[in-house]
Amino acid sequence: DDDATKLSEVITRTVARKGKVIIPSFALGRVEELLYWIGLLESQKRIPELPVYVDSPMAMEVLQEYRKRLNELDPEISQMAHAHHARRERDVMAFSTARLRVVTSPRESQAVQESNVPAIVISASGMATGGRVLHHLRRALPDKKNTILFVGYQSVGTRGRQIRDGAKFTRIHGEEIPVAA
Repeated sequence: DDDATKLSEVITRTVARKGKVIIPSFALGRVEELLYWIGLLESQKRIPELPVYVDSPMAMEVLQEYRKRLNELDPEISQMAHAHHARRERDVMAFSTARLRVVTSPRESQAVQESNVPAIVISASGMATGGRVLHHLRRALPDKKNTILFVGYQSVGTRGRQIRDGAKFTRIHGEEIPVAA
């Protein structure tokens, strides 16, 4: 509703701290919406061009499905995709950013987790209850330079809700992880 002003501020502040933005997200619908807005912010020069990692096998399948049905999308999204197509033959997607990488293997995912380069990481699950996002959170949560950005509803009793509500620690894979991000 705010033309992505809050999103651009969160990303810009995190990059200034040399941190990562970790976004727990639902694979269907929300990932595409995020990529659309991040791509738009980049093209408007409201955020720097950053590595954007989508670390979710299901999201990859969904993105491929959108790509096949490009002609059925809203005109502005379709035009954006064709602009990306003209710019980069190699990575044509309806929802793309300058440096989008879809993470396909656990080894690639681990390399993203270990990297200290400022980046945006979008990974499932949306409420941080399971999935690959837990590995990213385990690495990012203890460091105050990072941001955990929740972009969807967080149900009571979920890890996402506990973090959002200010928990100082969270248990991931049997280990107490401090929440400083």
